[in-house]
Amino acid sequence: MKLTDILKKDFNRAEWETKGYELPKFDIAAVRQKTHDNPTWVHFGGGNIFRAFPAAILQDVLNTGKYDRGVIVAETFDYEVIDKAYRPYDNLSLLVSLQSAGTVEKKVIASVTESLKADMQSDDWSRLVEIFRNPSLEMISFTITEKGYSYNDADLARGMEPVFAMGKVCALLYERFKAGQLPLTVQSMDNCSHNGDKVKAGVMAYAGRWANDGLVPAAFLDYLKDESKITFPWSMIDKITPRPHEKVKELLAADGFDDNNYIETARHTFTAPFVNSEETQYLVVEDHYTNGRPPLNLGGVIYTTRDTVDKVETMKVTTCLNPLHTAMAIFGCLLGYDLISAEIRDEDIRALVQKIGYIEAMPVVTDPGILNPYEFIGAFINKRLPNPFMPDTPQRIASDTSQKLSIRFGETIKKYIARHLDMSNLVLIPLVLAAYSRYLKGIDDEGNAFAPSPDPMLEELQTIVALLKVGSSDNDFSCLRNLYSRKDIFGVDLYEAGLGGRIEEMVRELFAGKGAVRATLHKYALAR
Repeated sequence: MKLTDILKKDFNRAEWETKGYELPKFDIAAVRQKTHDNPTWVHFGGGNIFRAFPAAILQDVLNTGKYDRGVIVAETFDYEVIDKAYRPYDNLSLLVSLQSAGTVEKKVIASVTESLKADMQSDDWSRLVEIFRNPSLEMISFTITEKGYSYNDADLARGMEPVFAMGKVCALLYERFKAGQLPLTVQSMDNCSHNGDKVKAGVMAYAGRWANDGLVPAAFLDYLKDESKITFPWSMIDKITPRPHEKVKELLAADGFDDNNYIETARHTFTAPFVNSEETQYLVVEDHYTNGRPPLNLGGVIYTTRDTVDKVETMKVTTCLNPLHTAMAIFGCLLGYDLISAEIRDEDIRALVQKIGYIEAMPVVTDPGILNPYEFIGAFINKRLPNPFMPDTPQRIASDTSQKLSIRFGETIKKYIARHLDMSNLVLIPLVLAAYSRYLKGIDDEGNAFAPSPDPMLEELQTIVALLKVGSSDNDFSCLRNLYSRKDIFGVDLYEAGLGGRIEEMVRELFAGKGAVRATLHKYALAR
C-alpha cells in the first residue's frame, strides 16, 4: 500500500477502506487541473501542522462537492521538505488522527495540488510569480512559526533578492501589484497573538525599505495599506501536531502501508509521508477578505470579527489552556513526570488544573460567544491532556516560564483587582506561583537535583532563591519579596495585590523537606 496507488486506474479502493483508510471523495485530477489554471490559495510552510490541519480542512471541503480548488504549498525555510516529503508521494500524505481513547483515524490527504520551493534561485520561483499575477488568487496563508516573520537590517539591505520569508512574500506581492494592483488576503495561521500584525510588519518593513531605496514606487506602499486591496487578518489556531510517532509507524506497517519512513532533513526538520495529530482542533479567523476566500467554514473554520478572534485568544491564553499547562509544567517537573498524558492521571494534578480553570479563573474569563469556555476546558482536560499519543512533556512546557507568568496568571489577578472580586477565591493560582520558587531551586520532591528548562531569566531568578534550602529550619524567606514583587515577571506586585503573604506561607510548606511538594499540593487541591 503506497500513497501514489490511489492515483492508478487499477487502484483497489476496497482494500484500503477495509483497513480503515478514508479516501478522497473528489476527482483529484480535475481539482489539480483547475487549481493549476486558476489557483485560489497558496500556503507558505509545508510542515506537519499544515498537512494535519489547513490541508485536511480543505480536504473535507472538497469532499462535500461544493468546491473544486486545492491548495498550493510553498516552503520558505527547508527546501528538502519539498524534495523528500511531497514530490516522491505526488503531494499526497496520510493524516493519522490520534484519539484520546487510544484509537486512530486514517485519512489520505489529496488537497495539496502543487509543492514549490520559495527560492528565487529555483525554477519554482517563476511558477510562484505566475500564480501571484493570476487574478484568481484569493488568499495566501502561513504556518512558518513566529520566528518566520522576522527580518533584519542585513536582509533588508539585500534589496529585491531577500533571503527571509517576509522579503520573498513582499517580492511576490510586488508582482501582484504590477499585474494591476490585484486584491489579496495575507492570512497568518500561526499560533501567536495578533498574528496578522506580525505578517504585516514584516511585509511593510521590506516594502518601506525598497521604496526608500527607489526600488519600488511609493504607490506599492499605498497598495499594501489599502484594505480594499490587501488585508492581514488575525486568526487563532490550536492543534497539537507532534513529530511522527513510533506507535503510528508500527500501526501503519501492520496495515501493509509502505510509506511509513521517517524523514530528517539537513536542517533537522522531522517529518514523514504521514503526519499524526490530536483529534481536537480550533481555527478561528477574522473574516476580512478582499478577493473572496475558499469556503473553509464547510470544514469547520469559524469566521468572525477581529474583536472576537482576540477574545478567543484571550480566553485560551489567560484562562482555559495556557495557565493550566504552566501549572502542570511546574508541578510536573517537581514531581518527576516526563509525560503530560501520565501527569494528568495524577488525582492531585487533575484537581489542580480543574479547579484553577473552573473555580478561580472562570469568574473573569473572556467569553468570545462562539466557543464555550467550559466546554473548551473540558475538552482540554478530558481529551487533549490524557491522549497517550501526545508525547508532550512538562519540561518542554516549562521553557521560558518567566516570560509566560504575567499573561497566564497575572491577567487573572489584575481582573480580580479591577472588578473588586474576593481575592480569597484565589488559592491554587498562588500555589502555582509559590511552586515556581521551588522549581527555580531545581530540587524535586524526592530531594534530587534537576535542571530547570531554558529561560532567559533563569540565572537571575535562581539567585534570588539561592540561599533557601529544602528541609532547613533556618531559611530566611524575606528574599521572596525580591521575586514576588516583580511586575515584569508576574504582571503585578503580588504584595500590593494582597497575595504576597499567602504565597510566602505556601513556599514555606513547599520547602519543608522531602515529600513537601506532594503534601502541599494535596492539601490545597483537596481543600479547594
